Amino acid sequence: MADSGIVRLSKHHGAGNDFLVSVDAAGTGAFTAAEVRALCDRHRGIGADGLLRATPGPLPGTLSMELLNTDGSGAEMSGNGVRCLVHAAVRTGLVEAGTVVVHTAAGPRTVRFRHEDQAGLGYATVDMGAVVLGEELSVPDVATARAARHVRVGNPHVVLLVDGADDDLVAHAGARISRSVPGGANVEFAWPGPEHGALTMRVWERGVGPTLACGTGACAAASAAHAWGLVGTRVRVHDVGGTLEVTLDGGAAELAGPTQWVADVEVERSVLAQLAKDDAAIGRSGERGETGVARLEASEVAIRS
Repeated sequence: MADSGIVRLSKHHGAGNDFLVSVDAAGTGAFTAAEVRALCDRHRGIGADGLLRATPGPLPGTLSMELLNTDGSGAEMSGNGVRCLVHAAVRTGLVEAGTVVVHTAAGPRTVRFRHEDQAGLGYATVDMGAVVLGEELSVPDVATARAARHVRVGNPHVVLLVDGADDDLVAHAGARISRSVPGGANVEFAWPGPEHGALTMRVWERGVGPTLACGTGACAAASAAHAWGLVGTRVRVHDVGGTLEVTLDGGAAELAGPTQWVADVEVERSVLAQLAKDDAAIGRSGERGETGVARLEASEVAIRS
């Protein structure tokens, strides 16, 4: 945020996974959780799956990323988010296109960004680091689950192999499974196809809810499916909002796909303060359910290793 009384943001998406990005060259424009909730609210605010803040990294030409979910909570890593963050930082001149190291709460990530010919379009590849396959799980309340396991891609995931997933399954089983993991987890419902060696995926994101795509989730699903013998090391992952490319190599993953700049946004600080105040009042009144779904206790879902 600038010091002029105006909050300046840009909006981007990667395969429909959308973010508001603050390029904070001075490193002084932190956001409160209430401000993030207000800005990301799709009815009372601008609307986004999360807010990213880009600040200069420890070395010239590098960046640091702060990632805040729709509900104002922090998260370790976002594959689509870090790609959008670099796109935004290149647009403002904070870094140059090419190879950029981004320091995240999950560790440094190397992003390679280029502009495409279409207006506002970029393409970014990110080295996602190690993908850690955890224990196999049993999820008895999801009747279609043929396999499931914990996966970590800098942040926690539960990947389920299913025959398909509709909105109701994602919204309700996804929420229950996410809350059954201490600290929460992203939940991916994945199945092979439509083409050979590819996956289709639906996702429930911790702190957000159903999203149109998830970069870390695509890597988690591809890694789990590879371990189950369903796909090779190069996997096209079809999300609701678009297709992402995952390459697996010796326990690590690389994520690639387009990033789209949508708009630049200006919000007066006084307006943001009022929106944040209104958000707090909504939260106290109980009008706003967590990520738009009724609160469900973790005990409502059984997950067994």
